[in-house]
Amino acid sequence: MTLSPVPRGNGAFVVHSQLAQHLPNYHVLPYSPKRSFFPPSYYPLGRKRPANIIHAVPDSAIFHARANTPLVLTLHGYAIDKALYPYSSWLQNLHGRLDLRWLHQMAVKRADVITAVSHFTANLAKADLGIEKPIKVIYNGVDEQRFIPNKRGADKEIRVLFSGNLTRRKGAHWLLPIIQRLDERIVIYYTSGLRETSELVAHPRLRPLGRIAHEKMPEIYQQMDILLFPTVREGFGLAAAEAMACGLPVVATNGSSLPEVVTHEQGGLLCPLGDVEAFASAIQALAEDSNLRQRMGAFNRAEVEQRFTLQQMVTQYHALFDTLINPNHA
Repeated sequence: MTLSPVPRGNGAFVVHSQLAQHLPNYHVLPYSPKRSFFPPSYYPLGRKRPANIIHAVPDSAIFHARANTPLVLTLHGYAIDKALYPYSSWLQNLHGRLDLRWLHQMAVKRADVITAVSHFTANLAKADLGIEKPIKVIYNGVDEQRFIPNKRGADKEIRVLFSGNLTRRKGAHWLLPIIQRLDERIVIYYTSGLRETSELVAHPRLRPLGRIAHEKMPEIYQQMDILLFPTVREGFGLAAAEAMACGLPVVATNGSSLPEVVTHEQGGLLCPLGDVEAFASAIQALAEDSNLRQRMGAFNRAEVEQRFTLQQMVTQYHALFDTLINPNHA
């Protein structure tokens, strides 16, 4: 049995839940992100349940480690990235500099296998923590049978989607200046993410969708024309890949892992971090050219089918876990 303790309310929870649905004897142990305020509270989670493998994230991995049980550590992002400091609260920065960094250091030392969801994340962690162990990159997968294109009917309104927690780290604070630079027929719809319940500053063309369960997201993407993803840092960019599977062009930040997922000028437009003029220009260009949106959307759908399917991800994790349980199969 593989036990996977993971916090609710982020992309890691979505990915590990997908593994639980498709791998035999894989069980997710969800916990509240608030446990991070007192890390020793992780220790009792699933402690009495048998396990052949522990599949954990760096924030809590050392508290779940067991003697004679392989520990697989997956880096879904890099929360102690110094580039996040200007977009974080003083408390988040203090947490990142002190206990969170220590937890990452202990986790990578203890892990039997380390995986990462992008080459960017793997390389950043290697350089910052001095990791000498190999890091296996396994891209996140999208269920391309559920996330499918659905051509919208003719509509004067151009619908742009922002999907993510309403934080500065996700670039939510740039939505208002972006929409102010766009013409009147362009509307930005935004979710409140898996954790947040707040709304942005009121604007007639910034329209909240509230908190959307992940299983409902395919129909949300299918109602949109463009995905806006102005995130500061991204371990992989699951929302981008999901939108791509649904045939949407993506306007995203040209940084972190996103160039690994979104191909500039073929599947979308990548903009400098925080450059609201560039983001607005990219959205405006796509809004004015339905053929360009269609071409980019078709390219993105093909990219997902080739590189980011759920089955590809599941197969790679299954092979990894099998090697740890049955070394002779390696």
